[in-house]
Amino acid sequence: MGIKSQKDFFSGVLFTALGALFTMASTTLDIGDDAHMGPGYFPLMLGIILDLLGLIVIFRSLVVETTSGDKMGKWAWKPVFCVIAANLAFGVLQGGLPSIGVPAMGMMIAIYALTLICSLAAKDFQLRSVLMLATVLAVGSYVAFVWVLQLQIQVWPTFIAG
Repeated sequence: MGIKSQKDFFSGVLFTALGALFTMASTTLDIGDDAHMGPGYFPLMLGIILDLLGLIVIFRSLVVETTSGDKMGKWAWKPVFCVIAANLAFGVLQGGLPSIGVPAMGMMIAIYALTLICSLAAKDFQLRSVLMLATVLAVGSYVAFVWVLQLQIQVWPTFIAG
């Protein structure tokens, strides 16, 4: 039995590997039971669901015929790099890196940086559209997290907010 769809096969392997990581990580936490869920309950259930989904996708990739074999294409390195860099920049800007003296810049600047860096992965970068999207995301995040959920999140850098 050969692989009939490379894309589905490797997607299933990724789902199964991530599910196994979530399942293993959840065992270090208190799982609890259905009535009294502990902090490990959600990662355990997520891991089990990802494992099952991955196994189903792997099975389908081995059984269901495809016309071209769904060969894996070349890796799109630019989008992969941009998305990873954007998430790292968001984390550093939101929380800062005190060990090397980088101060926290707050949620607004972190969201704008995230949106700008991520949009560099697109083939048709349009600054105006990116800035509009970043503004909508920043305002929506402020409303959701600060107003509605009343979370204590640093919104602006301390040199602006005081």
